[in-house]
Amino acid sequence: MKKEGTIIVVDDNRSMLTAVEILLNGVFERVVTLSSPTRLLNTLREVHPDVLLLDMNFSSGINSGNEGLYWLSEVKKASPDIEVVLFTAYADIDLAVKAMQRGATDFVVKPWNNAKLVTTLRNALALRRSRSEAKQLGDIKRSFSTDSTAENAMFWGTSSAMKRLRSMVEKVAATDANILITGENGTGKEMLARELHRLSNRRDELIVPVDLGAIPETLFESELFGYVKGAFTDARSDRAGKFEAASKGTLFLDEIGNLPYHQQAKLLTALQSRSIVRVGSNTPIPVDIRLISATNRDLDRMVADGSFREDLLYRINTIHIELPSLAERTEDIVPLAEIFLKRYATKYNKPCTGFDPQAREKLTSHAWPGNIRELQHTVEKAVIMADTESVTADELLISRREGEEPGPRPATFSTLEEMERSMVTEALKRHEGNLSAVAAQLGVTRQTLYNKLKKYNL
Repeated sequence: MKKEGTIIVVDDNRSMLTAVEILLNGVFERVVTLSSPTRLLNTLREVHPDVLLLDMNFSSGINSGNEGLYWLSEVKKASPDIEVVLFTAYADIDLAVKAMQRGATDFVVKPWNNAKLVTTLRNALALRRSRSEAKQLGDIKRSFSTDSTAENAMFWGTSSAMKRLRSMVEKVAATDANILITGENGTGKEMLARELHRLSNRRDELIVPVDLGAIPETLFESELFGYVKGAFTDARSDRAGKFEAASKGTLFLDEIGNLPYHQQAKLLTALQSRSIVRVGSNTPIPVDIRLISATNRDLDRMVADGSFREDLLYRINTIHIELPSLAERTEDIVPLAEIFLKRYATKYNKPCTGFDPQAREKLTSHAWPGNIRELQHTVEKAVIMADTESVTADELLISRREGEEPGPRPATFSTLEEMERSMVTEALKRHEGNLSAVAAQLGVTRQTLYNKLKKYNL
């Protein structure tokens, strides 16, 4: 059996220390012995043990056990997470109760049975690991917890595109189906993922977001799957990964299109087996997650050019949701801007309560290539600059990209066919050839879209 953990044994009987050390060397990675408790607290700081086997009597002729109780209390003050097993030659039940009340894990009577002693200490080590991981997992979960205030609520608006989207979301949210959210940068993919989680049967658990584009390749496995002590130089203790933190809840993998090809197989294995293996371990750990992924990239095209695994795409894409750009929901621009206005007026203690007519016109005429994120930053800057209740057009510092016209020019067409061809062409450009997304935007089936592409030689 694999040796694990560190134990300190404290007893004033040196022959007993030797016998216990020989026995435990086959059980623990490290065994430290002390013949007196006087250096115990210093040794705790130096060694960081998992388990302490502590004698209850050290002074000659004194068998009350009070010395053991005293040192138990001191140890628990200094290192409350250590599991302490007490050693005594006197099977005193009252003393055992006192010791347990002060934090002892168990009680072993001398002379001991080897098998029973090893079992007791192994159980103490397992308890130590279990408590440590529970605390660590709790810390991880708290770091991902977010409030559900109005500031974090999904804004659906009144556009037909968002009405269709909302209907779809309400149908699929309650299932455990894997969902792929696509859309341009700044359209609110993480916000939608949180809304799907809020409407799901897992709403009382966490949603754990992971930006795959921000994780260095060398840390991918340890971040997602965790690691065990000693797996690499800085692995000083076992650590749970994002999959375990999200178990019973939702795992949100943002920027999944940025995941390198050789790591996609590792993710696929975890999703198929519904278990993970920590780095440095061979033990599978079951995980129960609902997966939501997001990207602004064309995964179908990436599959075609060999940079994304087709089997992984099938696994993450049970339901595909395409978020419309802000340009496709112009009626929602001003209401969204007013939400941001109220938020930043409160934050910066400004008197702003709305936009004047020229400002509203400027908001709706801009193309918003950066989508909701660009709108939010624009309104924040306007609030900072404003001094009156109504934000003016001059205070909306909208940055235009090189070559961008001051406002959209209405297209003119001689025939309906010209208009249709233009709409299909623009949709193809917007979605970078993603035919499913193009068909969804145009409100037609894929077969109808194929017919249009053939008709117009696109």
